[in-house]
Amino acid sequence: MVDWDRNWRSNGVIAAVLFVVSFIVYGTQPKMGESAQKLVSFYDGDSTRILISGVIFGFATLCLMWFAAALASVLRDAGKGGWGTAAISAGAAIGAVYIVRITLRASLAYSIAGSGNDQITSALNDISWVLVVLGWFPIAMLIMAGSFGLREAGIISNAGFGAGVTAMVLVLLGTTTWASDGFWAADGGYARFVPTIVMLLWITVVSGFLYMRSPSAVSAGRPAVHAP
Repeated sequence: MVDWDRNWRSNGVIAAVLFVVSFIVYGTQPKMGESAQKLVSFYDGDSTRILISGVIFGFATLCLMWFAAALASVLRDAGKGGWGTAAISAGAAIGAVYIVRITLRASLAYSIAGSGNDQITSALNDISWVLVVLGWFPIAMLIMAGSFGLREAGIISNAGFGAGVTAMVLVLLGTTTWASDGFWAADGGYARFVPTIVMLLWITVVSGFLYMRSPSAVSAGRPAVHAP
């Protein structure tokens, strides 16, 4: 019989892989305030690639939401229902933000960028960057729910908890990137890369860790195996 609960825990790893593939296929999005020529060249000129990336990004989002649900189930089974509810809420918020991002990208690539309305194209491109920054809030909430909940349940060690808290802080810093330009801008180096890498690493490690644990150990919340 297929152990669906255990398989759902592995969805974090699948999500991380799909996110990476999606980012590679999508390419480098024009920054805020870019010229109309660059925006049209990216969204209209590479529309097929962007639409394919959107489909992959959508599957990655679904897998991430499944992982959040599996994490919530583990926490509830371990007697930490409050943290489990927080994980479910975070997963739903992440899904909402990411679906809006996919919608904006697909709309620009499908018709808007090629329609000749440069102001709308520029505005939607800017909104897409703003959503990247705001999207770090629910990601940080998911990391917090997982790190605190798993530690209180005795499933991860103090070192694993410390790594989770560090990851949460690094992701939350991504929500402060409102400089007009440079490394700390919404489209700058920090918001684009640091929280993304931290998120992918945390999801992959926690998902793989929960998958490798026996279902009985996870359900009972026994600290037989600790995360690094």
